[in-house]
Amino acid sequence: MQENVHFDATLSSLRHTASHIMAQAVKKLKPEAKLAIGPSIENGFYYDFDVDEPFTQEFLAQVEKEMKHIIKQNLKLERFELPRAEAIALMEEKGESYKVELINDLPEDAAISFYKQGDFVDLCAGPHVVSTGKVKAYKLLSVAGAYWRGSEKNKMLQRIYGTAFESREELDAYIQQQEEARKRDHNKIGRELEYFTTVDEIGQGLPIILPKGARVMQILQRWIEDEEQKRGYILTRTPMMAKRELYKISGHWDHYLDGMFILGDPHDETKECFALRPMTCPFQYQAYLNRMRSYRDLPLRYAENSTLFRNEDSGEMHGLIRVRQFTITEGHLVLRPDQLEEEFKGCLELAKHVLGTLGMLEHCSFRFSQWDPANPKNKYEGTAEQWNEAQAVMGKILDNLGVEYTIGIDEAAFYGPKLDIQYKNVFGKEDTIVTIQIDMLLAEKFGMEYVDSDGQKKTPYIIHRTSMGCYERTLAYLIELYAGAFPLWLSPEQVRIMTITSRADDAACALRDKLAAAGIRVETDLRNEKIGFKIREAQVQKVPYMLVLGDKEAESGTVAVRSRKGDLGTMSSDEILAHLLNEIATKAL
Repeated sequence: MQENVHFDATLSSLRHTASHIMAQAVKKLKPEAKLAIGPSIENGFYYDFDVDEPFTQEFLAQVEKEMKHIIKQNLKLERFELPRAEAIALMEEKGESYKVELINDLPEDAAISFYKQGDFVDLCAGPHVVSTGKVKAYKLLSVAGAYWRGSEKNKMLQRIYGTAFESREELDAYIQQQEEARKRDHNKIGRELEYFTTVDEIGQGLPIILPKGARVMQILQRWIEDEEQKRGYILTRTPMMAKRELYKISGHWDHYLDGMFILGDPHDETKECFALRPMTCPFQYQAYLNRMRSYRDLPLRYAENSTLFRNEDSGEMHGLIRVRQFTITEGHLVLRPDQLEEEFKGCLELAKHVLGTLGMLEHCSFRFSQWDPANPKNKYEGTAEQWNEAQAVMGKILDNLGVEYTIGIDEAAFYGPKLDIQYKNVFGKEDTIVTIQIDMLLAEKFGMEYVDSDGQKKTPYIIHRTSMGCYERTLAYLIELYAGAFPLWLSPEQVRIMTITSRADDAACALRDKLAAAGIRVETDLRNEKIGFKIREAQVQKVPYMLVLGDKEAESGTVAVRSRKGDLGTMSSDEILAHLLNEIATKAL
C-alpha cells in the first residue's frame, strides 16, 4: 500500500513554472490576453487565456520562441503575499478579471500568494522551481477550447497544452511515445475502420456504434453474461428511468442531481418528475425486495447489462471514453457480513479474469478509494463511525488478498469505499475501468432485510461491482491497445476468402458456407480485381485471416492461408477450420 501520488513533485514544480513562462510569453505577444488558470498536470501543463481570436499553431511557435528568451534570462521566481483588498486591487489594475474572481472565492482566512518573475506577476499557490533557467526541455503541444471552470454556461477560453521534462532525452522519448499513441487513437482509427461515428444533430457524448463496433460489443456481452452465469449470477432487466422518489431514497437526488437527465421540474413537488438512471443499484434492490429473504438465500448475485445516462459537461466528451449514454456490466451482491470477504474475492477474480483475457490487465493498477471527512461539499452519506468501519473492513480484505494498491482520498462513492481498477491508455492517461464497492448504508435506507439463523431480521451488506466496466470505453481501449487489429476471437470479421479467378468462386462460396456453419465470421471477395489489391485491402481493414483460392486450390480442395503475421502455407478446409476454432476457443491474443 502507498499514498496516492499522481506524479513526481519536482517534475510537477518544473511544469508549473513552465506554465508561468508560457503565460508570460503570451502576455508579451498579446498584452490584451486575460489570464485564467495554468496548472501542472500528469503529463505536462496548460494555461487558459481569454483572447478575441483563437490561437494558431503558428502563434504557438512564436510563444515557444519567446519562452526561450525568458528562460535564457534565468529570472528568479519570487513569492509574496497580499491582504485580500490589495490582492484584488493589484489584479484589477492589471485587468485580470478571472484572477479577481478566484480571489473572491478564496476562504476569508486563506493566504493570498503571488509569484513574480521579472515584470510578470501571477496569482498562484505554487510550488515552483527557483528560476526560469531551470526549464530546459519543453514543448508546446496543442491548442483547444475550454470553458471557464469547465461549465458550458461560461465563456470559451483558449487553452494551450505543453509539457516539460528534466532532460531533452526524456522529452524526445515522450514526444515519440505520443506520436505512436496518436496512430492508435481510437477517435482516429475507430472512425477510419468504421467502428463508430458521431453526428452533430444527435449530440456530443452520444456515439453511433457502427456494425463492426456493435459486433465486438455483442461478443463481449455474450461472453460476460456466460462468465457471470458460471459464477452464480442471476439476471435482472430494470427500467431506464424512475420517479424522483426512488433517487431520494438512494441519495442520488441529493448527491448526484446535476449529473442526471431530468424529465419534468425537479423542484415542483406537486407533479411527477422522472429521471433517466445514472446507475442501476436502486433498481436492482427492488428485485431483492420482491419478497422476504432468509440467510439461506444469501448471497444473491444480481447482474445486468445496464444502459445508463450521465449529464457530463460537453467539454468533457471524448470519443467512446467519455459519453453521456453507455452500457455497463453492472452487478450487485446482497450478502451476510460473514460472506463479505469471499464474495469480494470472487468479484476481484472475475474482473482480473476478464481484463486478463482481453490483454488489458498488465496496464492496470489498483486504487483504494476512500472518503474525505473534511470534504467541504458534504459529499458523503453516513457517519464517521460507519465510514471508518467500512474502510477498515475493506482494507483488511485487500491486505488479506495481497492486493497492491494506492490510496485515493475523496475518491469514494457517496455511500461507501471502493476498489478502483485503473487502466492506463496509450497516451499514458489513467481512467477507472472497473470498480468494486462495499456498501453498508443503502440496504438500510431501502429497508432490505433477511431473517438470520436466530430468527431475527438483519440488514445485509451490499457489494456494487462491474466485471469489465463500460462497453463503449472498453471498445475504445481495445481499439487503441491493438491498433484496430483485434485478436481473432474478438474480430468482427475473422476471415476473408478471396479468389484469383472467377473459376474459383464456387469453391470459395462452399468454403465460406462451411466456415460460417461452424460459427466463423467470414466474408468473400469475388471482385474482378488483382489478388494483391484484395490482400492489401484486407490488411488495411485488419482482417486476421485471408484465404486465397485459385484454380489449383479449387481443384485440390485446399486454400492458401495468410494471417496478419505472414504466409502460413496451404491447408485443407478441415485443417484451416480446426486451426481457427482452436485459436478462438483459447482466446489467443
